[in-house]
Amino acid sequence: QVQLVESGGGLVQAGGSLRLSCAASGRFFSSYGMGWFRQAPGKEREFVAGINWSGGSTNYADSVKGRFTISRDNAKNTVYLQMNSLNPEDTAVYYCAAGRGALATTERYEYDYWGQGTQVTVSS
Repeated sequence: QVQLVESGGGLVQAGGSLRLSCAASGRFFSSYGMGWFRQAPGKEREFVAGINWSGGSTNYADSVKGRFTISRDNAKNTVYLQMNSLNPEDTAVYYCAAGRGALATTERYEYDYWGQGTQVTVSS
């Protein structure tokens, strides 16, 4: 069992930056693939970024490529999402997820554990 707790969300002006963190409990964090998803009001939850178990492979949604960076620190059981050049379209609840498949997968169904989410609001 893995429990995930996100932090770092908040209100930021367009063009600004935020760094989200996701702290994981459990013994096998370093064997899980990790991902970030987001859900805006009235929209489906969508993939943002993923990272494999070692951190050696990453995936990004086209909408965030070049602006967001996912990373992980297996010694700290934590995954991060650095978000730069934020715009109002990035406003959403951001969720951290862990997958036993260990890959940087883009598919929701391949993630087994989810956090409660953290709100990110970007003002224009």
